[in-house]
Amino acid sequence: MKHIIIITLLFTATMLSAMAQIDSIQKPKPVKIRHAEPLYMDLIRDLGARKGEKEWNVGYGVEGHKDYTINHSFVEYEFSPVNRLGLEVEVPFAFYRPAHVQEGAELPRNRVEGLKLAAQYTFLVSEKQQMSMAAGYMHEFRAHSFYSINHGRGMLKGNSISPFLIVAKKWGSRINTMIYTGPEWEFTPEESKNELFYQVNASMHYVLPSGNFVGVEVNDEFSNEVRHTVIRPQVKLILASNLALGLVTGIPTNFRHDGMSFMARIIFEPKR
Repeated sequence: MKHIIIITLLFTATMLSAMAQIDSIQKPKPVKIRHAEPLYMDLIRDLGARKGEKEWNVGYGVEGHKDYTINHSFVEYEFSPVNRLGLEVEVPFAFYRPAHVQEGAELPRNRVEGLKLAAQYTFLVSEKQQMSMAAGYMHEFRAHSFYSINHGRGMLKGNSISPFLIVAKKWGSRINTMIYTGPEWEFTPEESKNELFYQVNASMHYVLPSGNFVGVEVNDEFSNEVRHTVIRPQVKLILASNLALGLVTGIPTNFRHDGMSFMARIIFEPKR
């Protein structure tokens, strides 16, 4: 009896292994085109993401304004629970310091900017055209400053919602272009304030055989009152098979209110 049980278990294990091999043959990985991902307005996940992919991003940046300087930092986690679907959780921080000493100058207060939750689905992957298209949605729970929270204002200040569309295409094996566009609504109930913005972010990158790339983003943001345009030259350096460093410089087209900026992003993909 004991021998029969052992033989049965061995036979079952062999059959399961064979079925797994057949299943892997019958179900190849879905097609995925490797598009260069912008470093400033990065995607929720790679276009055509595959189940099980995940990535950590940690960043720091400095942004100049007329009266103050912002020190930005953020932590974000991206993952794909199913093929072509990417999800992201991000926590950004902002710390302010005056650009020059001026008594009585109004300065924004330090804060956790909020909690960002986003989803992105790649609905088109054309290997023939070397093109991918995706749609997504981002929701940000915007937080009060540390000062306001300590003085009883509560955590939540408002919400931002932003649906978006992404179109990316490779031209040959090196040139990558992408457009990321969509509206953004900001709601601040306690101030009875609703604002609408529209953003168009275009990018072009030249990718080297090593995976390193150089490129540029043009970030345009429109509202009823003003338009902000920032040109962002950038470079991505591959440090290891699952580790990269991104460096971005921001050059505004209007220096009356905005100044130069810089951002560094560390990109880590845990091995599966």
